[in-house]
Amino acid sequence: MSNDGGDDRVTNAETDPNRGEKSYREVLAQELEKGVLELNRPHAGIFLSGLSAGLDIGFGPLLMAALLATPTGDLSPVVHDLIVSSAYAVGFIFVVIGRSDLFTEHTTLAIIPVLDGKASWGELARVWGLIYSSNLIGATAFAALAVLLGPAYDVTTAAAFGELARPLLRFSWWATLLAAVFAGWLMGLLTWLVSASRGTVSALVSVWLVALVIGYGHLPHSIAGTVEVLFGFFAGQGVSVADVSRFLLLSTVGNVIGGTVFVGLLKYGHATQAGRERGDAASAPED
Repeated sequence: MSNDGGDDRVTNAETDPNRGEKSYREVLAQELEKGVLELNRPHAGIFLSGLSAGLDIGFGPLLMAALLATPTGDLSPVVHDLIVSSAYAVGFIFVVIGRSDLFTEHTTLAIIPVLDGKASWGELARVWGLIYSSNLIGATAFAALAVLLGPAYDVTTAAAFGELARPLLRFSWWATLLAAVFAGWLMGLLTWLVSASRGTVSALVSVWLVALVIGYGHLPHSIAGTVEVLFGFFAGQGVSVADVSRFLLLSTVGNVIGGTVFVGLLKYGHATQAGRERGDAASAPED
């Protein structure tokens, strides 16, 4: 963040232990500020940040594959699934706390300045395109390297990569699309929760909770989920190019709908309309 007075006020609000929870107006202002800064960044900076996010997020699926290849012992299936799903959060923690640019966060974050009239749809398309493409390049590179190294280094197995990919590919197109809407909804909500957090610990908890729900429900995430599907493709586990393309299309469309409609539009509308109503009430003449 820049060092102007507005940023200092946000930082002080986050660190002041005597203040209560942030109001929805404060959270919206912080989201708006971050969105404007992102839209004004140079192309190269956005691309490199997106590339970093695409690479970093792969560590979560890799840890999941390693756990799937580990004997479970006496663990119940539910406990084992919860542990594996918790591992999914690792990549998201690296990305969110590390301040890299992830496409599913920006389905909410970058659209708020457009809704507020501080940016154009063309600027939004530019940022989305840069982040989405760089995320996918990073995710593809990570998946290829992980499949090459994982079995060779005895971290996981090719079968575990396939076990990770198949749950994301076995549903009908409409079920996959709807599940992707929920995943995008959760990721948009994550940006709001992180902005509402007053410290790193609360932000970490928010990231873990959201990633746990996405991982446990096998909800299609257009970047992390693509890493999982590419694991199966590169490992030769019966995943075809058509499977990867279908997943990528449905997950991307669903994530965009979930992040923009169920979080971006609703949260922005809630904060601005509630603010206007309060202002109208305050300015109304008394009887």
